[in-house]
Amino acid sequence: MVAASDVLLKKSIVDNSIEPGAKVIDALNRLNDLNLSYLVVQDGDDVVGIFSERDYARKVILKGRNSTETTVAEVMSTDMPEVDFDAPIETCMHLLASMSQRYLIVKEDGEFRGVITIHDLLREVLLHVDSRFDDELTKALIDINEQPHKVY
Repeated sequence: MVAASDVLLKKSIVDNSIEPGAKVIDALNRLNDLNLSYLVVQDGDDVVGIFSERDYARKVILKGRNSTETTVAEVMSTDMPEVDFDAPIETCMHLLASMSQRYLIVKEDGEFRGVITIHDLLREVLLHVDSRFDDELTKALIDINEQPHKVY
């Protein structure tokens, strides 16, 4: 059985965190430098949200905000679903599909261990195409990835 830990262990370790008080322009530069689509927003050791390219497009550009004045805290996504480090990948798939989210916070004994993205899960499905993943759940993940999301 594939678990959240297996997915995280396959990912490169990257410091892709940012503070909530950082300006959006700094977050964008960091995303560009890291060649990633999201940053983990941390206040000390606490994960308080995710800042993504989607947040920028929908909550800054489309709202006419200024990237040099707006803070990450003002536009980040919060209330991210969480899963335990040893949770089965099917649980991860179900959470993202049922909550229409793209990012899943992984914790072990309450401590942040990493983020699993919808793309990580789709890669796992493709890698284990011979395994028995729930076909309906897999389709739901693909549908979430393709559907437009709410503008905040």
